[in-house]
Amino acid sequence: MSETNSALTVREVHKRFRRTEALRGCSFDVERGSITALVGANGAGKSTLMSIAVGLLEPDAGEVTVLGRRPGRNGIVPGLAYVAQHKPLYHGFSVADILLFGEKSNTRWDNDYATSLVAEAQIPLSARVKTLSPGQRARVALALALGRRPDVLLLDEPLAELDPLARRSVVRTLMTDAAERGTTIVLSSHVLSEVAEIADQLVILGSGRTRLTGALDDLLDEHYLLTGTSDPAGVIDGGSVVESRHRTHLVRGPRPASTDGWRVESPNLDDIVLAYLTTTDEEAA
Repeated sequence: MSETNSALTVREVHKRFRRTEALRGCSFDVERGSITALVGANGAGKSTLMSIAVGLLEPDAGEVTVLGRRPGRNGIVPGLAYVAQHKPLYHGFSVADILLFGEKSNTRWDNDYATSLVAEAQIPLSARVKTLSPGQRARVALALALGRRPDVLLLDEPLAELDPLARRSVVRTLMTDAAERGTTIVLSSHVLSEVAEIADQLVILGSGRTRLTGALDDLLDEHYLLTGTSDPAGVIDGGSVVESRHRTHLVRGPRPASTDGWRVESPNLDDIVLAYLTTTDEEAA
């Protein structure tokens, strides 16, 4: 992918916290206008990577660029908005104060849009942040981020605290924003049903490394499940086994022309993600 097509570029990024290596040579690109899901188990490096992208952390090695610019300590890259996992908001502020803060602290601000998102969530402007439920705080934080009309929006576990109705509304808002404005959205999640619902691109992180990346539909087409009782080597034609579990193998490559004694099936997202997360570094190399 060319630099002009990439909204977020990650190249060989390393980050260590004392004895813990959070990121170990992580590399991938996020295409402009895409909705990209960062998927991985807890501790995979998703939050660390987002913190580097917004300038809260610096990598020990490697480079991250957002919209062609490197994050630094002088403030967030113009055109970028970020909602952290713990949804930081001033607890003593009212919702109206939060939106006013957004207006006063941003050169690009759509107050009508931000206010409409709060109204859609049925949250009173007079309500104090400290009185809001976790789900309501998430909706206000998202309104604050989208009110900036960002070109790139980073969301760390954005749907985790939402009930099903609120989750559906937020997903609709994000997909509409991406479709109508071309906003690039990068969201981290470990709930695969959320990913399948909203994302069109996938990045799988495991043990601080990129395990797999690509368009969600393409990745599903590139893999198949092969089930049988013998050695699959004689059946696989130009592909490679990602993971073997009992008599079923997840294979990446063209589907075999001859499958005597074997069953070939299409995998779901869970099959692919879990297989790549359980591979060792040597197998993933």
